[in-house]
Formats: sequence, C-alpha cells, structure tokens
Amino acid sequence: MSDFTQIVGVDFTSRPTRSKPVTVALGKVDELGGLTVSTVETCADLPSLQSLLGALGPWVGGFDFPFALPRAFVAEQGWPVRGKRAWQKIAEIACAETRAALVARCRAYCDARPAGQKFAHRAVDRPAGSSPSMKWVNPPVLYMFHAGLPVLRSLNCLFPGLSNEGLASRVALEAYPGYVARLITKASYKSDDRAKQTPARATARAEIVSVLCSRSNPLDIQLKASPALQQRLVEDASGDTLDAAICALQAAWGFQRRQHNYGLPKGRDAIEGWIVSVPVAA
Repeated sequence: MSDFTQIVGVDFTSRPTRSKPVTVALGKVDELGGLTVSTVETCADLPSLQSLLGALGPWVGGFDFPFALPRAFVAEQGWPVRGKRAWQKIAEIACAETRAALVARCRAYCDARPAGQKFAHRAVDRPAGSSPSMKWVNPPVLYMFHAGLPVLRSLNCLFPGLSNEGLASRVALEAYPGYVARLITKASYKSDDRAKQTPARATARAEIVSVLCSRSNPLDIQLKASPALQQRLVEDASGDTLDAAICALQAAWGFQRRQHNYGLPKGRDAIEGWIVSVPVAA
C-alpha cells in the first residue's frame, strides 16, 4: 500500500439521520508523518456511507464501533471459536440475526450472571476503557456492531488481526476516540443532549484540538487542518467531527505501522480483535 493512501476516520451511529449522520474525516499522511485532514463528510444513511467508502481509492480507515464480540459470550452461544475463519463465521451468524434477536441473546447472558459481572468483556476493553461490545444500552455499541460490520464486509475490507481475507486496498481498523481524548483530558467533551452542551465541554474540545494539532501528542502524529476545520472541531458540540478526526489519527497511526500488522499487539485474540493504537498495558 502506497504513501498516497487515503486515511479515513469514521464516527459511527447505527441509525444515521440528517440530524445525526455518520461523520467521515478524510486525509493523507505527509512526508513529515503528520496527518492533513482536508475534508469532513456526513452520511445520512448507511448506503451513503457504503457508496462513499466504495468510491475512494486505496484507504486505511479507523471506525468507531466494535468489530467483534467477547469470546466468553460467543462461546456460550455455541458459535465457532476455532479455525482460521472463526471470526468471519461469527460475523455472518451474528449480523444475520435481527437486532432484537441479538439483544435477546445478550440479555439472556447477562440475566444468568450476578450483579457486577453481567457483561462479558473483550481483552481490549480494560486498557482502552471501552464499553463491552455486547452492550445494547448506554451506549448501544451492540447496535453499532450489528449495523456497521455488514457495511465494511460488503466492501470486502481487510480486517487486520481478525481476517487475512479482503482487499489490501481497503483496510478497516477498529478505533476508539475516547481512548485518545482521555489521554489529553479527563473532562467530558461532548454530548448529544443540547442541555449538556456546556462552555466547559467546549473548553475541553478546544484543549483536545490544541494538543492534537501540536507536534507532540499521545499518538505522535500532528493533526493538520485549516483554521475553519479546527473551529468546526471545537464548535461541533456533539463531538462527532472531533471523534472522526481522532479516528483518522488512529488510522494514520496504524498506517505508519502497516509493515507490522498496523501496530496491533502480538498474541491478540483473533476472535475479539483489538483497537488500533491501544497498547496491551495502557
């Protein structure tokens, strides 16, 4: 994959609308190792996202939704957990179910367990601080898995760490902008609730943007954006634009390590996958 590869960052929502679209940041890694984000697009439905990604040239993308379910949950369902194509088979089975049926499986798993141990976690959840991918409420990341993964699989993407099948010109990496944001500030920086879109959260977004645009930030990849785009990253109180840009930075981090499986740690679980740029011990 060439140095001219497009870098894509996607802040995802499972049921996009015009008022809450999927947000897509597009950029390129430059000769100095910085990421220039030139465009931020919005997709009001999943077919629009599929068309946008399908029309791009070679790309490496960071997507803010889980690509896999916890091994413990999958094993209890009796789904395949061994073999080279186990993850593909799990994805086919899980995404072929209705959302309601998949939620019912997760609810039954949780109902059979004591308080404090309801959800199964992937190995990456603790170091990343991410929610269990089988969680259907607050936040409903299970819905995102169920809606997002079929879009990427329909594009025949390559999923490093999960599958060796797919196009080398369309590389999909699981991203999580909250991990990077918390390395900069522990303050809350976004909300979809207008009543919670406070000046304090705007200040937190401004701090995150300032650090990301500096030469020294947690990913060691300088975010380069026009003043207008930087202003948009701060002013979008939902945080969607900023999250898309962070996902693009995580994708760029992986792209820089493409000769080493995009920086994904060795020994990771090929059923559960991993979030790009998150170390094993964070």
